[in-house]
Amino acid sequence: MSLDAYPRIGDWIGVRNGRLRVRTGKVDIGQRISTALIQIAHEELTIPPDRIEIAPVKTGHAPDEGVTSGSNSIEQSGFALRAAAATLRGAVIAAVSAKFGGDPDDWNLESGELQLPGSNHRFALLDLIEDMPSGTAVDPAAPPLRKVRQHLPRPTMRGIGDMVCGKFQYIQDIERPGMLHARVARPPHVHARLRGIDARVLERLKDRGFEVIHDGSFLALAGNEEWPTIKGVQTLARACEWDTGPGLSEKDVFTQLSANRARRFLVVDGTPTAAAIPDPNPQPTHSARYERTYQLHGSLAPSAAMAEWRGGFLSIHSQSQGIYPLRESIADSLGLREDQVEITHVPGSGCYGHTGADDAAFEAALIARALPGRPVLLKWTREDEHAWEPFASAMALDLTATLTGGKIAAYEAEVFSDTHRGRPRPGSGRAGPAKLLANRLRFDPVDSKPAEPNLGRHAGMHRNLDPVYDFDDKRLVKNLVDGLPHRTSAMRCLGAAANVFALESFMDEMARIEGTDPLDFRRAHLSDPRALAVLAELERQVQRRPPLAENQGRGIAFAQYKNAMTRVAVQVELAVNDRAEVSLLHATIVADAGRVVDADGLVAQLEGGVIQAASWSLCERIDWDRDGITTRDWDSYPVIRFDNIPCIETVLIDRPDQKSLGAGEASPPPMIAAIANAVFDATGLRMRRLPFTPRSIQESALSQ
Repeated sequence: MSLDAYPRIGDWIGVRNGRLRVRTGKVDIGQRISTALIQIAHEELTIPPDRIEIAPVKTGHAPDEGVTSGSNSIEQSGFALRAAAATLRGAVIAAVSAKFGGDPDDWNLESGELQLPGSNHRFALLDLIEDMPSGTAVDPAAPPLRKVRQHLPRPTMRGIGDMVCGKFQYIQDIERPGMLHARVARPPHVHARLRGIDARVLERLKDRGFEVIHDGSFLALAGNEEWPTIKGVQTLARACEWDTGPGLSEKDVFTQLSANRARRFLVVDGTPTAAAIPDPNPQPTHSARYERTYQLHGSLAPSAAMAEWRGGFLSIHSQSQGIYPLRESIADSLGLREDQVEITHVPGSGCYGHTGADDAAFEAALIARALPGRPVLLKWTREDEHAWEPFASAMALDLTATLTGGKIAAYEAEVFSDTHRGRPRPGSGRAGPAKLLANRLRFDPVDSKPAEPNLGRHAGMHRNLDPVYDFDDKRLVKNLVDGLPHRTSAMRCLGAAANVFALESFMDEMARIEGTDPLDFRRAHLSDPRALAVLAELERQVQRRPPLAENQGRGIAFAQYKNAMTRVAVQVELAVNDRAEVSLLHATIVADAGRVVDADGLVAQLEGGVIQAASWSLCERIDWDRDGITTRDWDSYPVIRFDNIPCIETVLIDRPDQKSLGAGEASPPPMIAAIANAVFDATGLRMRRLPFTPRSIQESALSQ
């Protein structure tokens, strides 16, 4: 937990220029964590939100909370801040009580002011906090100010006004005096290597004032103006001769996702183990295979970064979600000490997961090192982002079940996938540098190595492989497959997206085999009262919905992210026309995220997750041939459009007496399954491979 590494109040809270300053190592990428942290500080200290600010998330200044991922921000940073604020409040009141009299319980705290009733003692809490020692240890058990919140102001997302008006400064918008613009000339594909460059073109580019950065097969151009630099790097790319070698493998990836190519682990209680894997049930009642193809993060704006090398110090502005591990990886790559590198987080326009942000930061650093004394703003192009970001891993799941007495008596699941852990992180054998794209292309390359298996609980590909349902007999196997064609890393939800899609589709199939209502079938396998309450509320919401037309279908799904975070049930209504096109009509979300800190932010996360999952389900697929990635723009890699966004209704079950639970990745997995189940309800076709495009639905109709 974050408090273990940063146990002092001053690690989390301070006062600056008459405002409460909150420190966090979690970065805001649109999930409203800044808004939620301000709300938490306000709840515990009653200081008005407009007098609370979030300190810049910068290495050497912010707590090192690793990577902003896994829906952990509220549970980690939020918990630490709440405990620090509650400890601080108690210490301030105790000090004031000792000096001015009265029992600590007699002092009232409202609107950031302490007052002792019946006296003229009234103090601004911010003034008192400034005089408190910042080295006081945080008490993790410090009681909250109010167990049940009352009449708290509705929080507004930081910067939303500037975003709406187009004034917000993203990483792509940075401008500095004397700044250079840079672009990279990419190989045709990841295995290609530079043979040579037309010397005449190089000379012409230099005559026009451009700087050419050449390090092995890493090739970039920097210039004073952006548009001429864009045109110049296109000229540079045409002057390159590449050794393309055998190219990319065109073997069917789902055939390659098999046990004979994998390192295998028995998963027990959500955790991979070295235990012997028992033989599968030779005669299950039902079996099915589910698959997810490679998919993109598809950031709204391509990755970017700014770097400057001056006086032996490297300053980087990056949209990375893990600035501390990135700092260590870049320092290692360049032979620098960590204190010679500083990374400041600046939001990028649209990202969720491991995009090209870390690679762009390192590429900017390489260029800045070659051109000292001037800031360098590097931007990826749309083609760069689509072809070179780490992809979401392709996955396959083989499920079997044995039904006895209308219930699942035995359940088996084997998941096959590449790694979901491609971020640059510390590790042996230069593990961090090996994860940075440019290091594979330099004169002295750092070769990528087979991924180390992620053995954490509900991590990577086995996230939510262990069902939340009460199955007595479970055989769960993780298969880490090596030698697949693409670089992969963390996409929102990681393995949970495919694992829940498979499980919840399978539960729907089992219910129909038994002739049981899908909701009742799930309830028969659940004992968790909060899960049952979520399903009961979904049933109430569904009963309000009008009857469906002939070509329409309804599907439901349920999941609890990591079996420990937010519980979400989703119901989807859709139509499938005679061209096999799916139109999403309505979605209902019911969620229990424990104590709700920022209801608007929670709803936005849940609904945004549903929309992203709809896009994964219906549209998104990476294609390639031996010469490289072919889906390099929004036409070849379409995402869901506004005309197919369903009407969404969201119901929150607030539990103010419970801890807050991570919710940023809770809704996409059940949404995928709900869509698949609704397509079956509308057409009788069981869709088992993402995405459900018109072509795949038509092919399924011919094969089933």
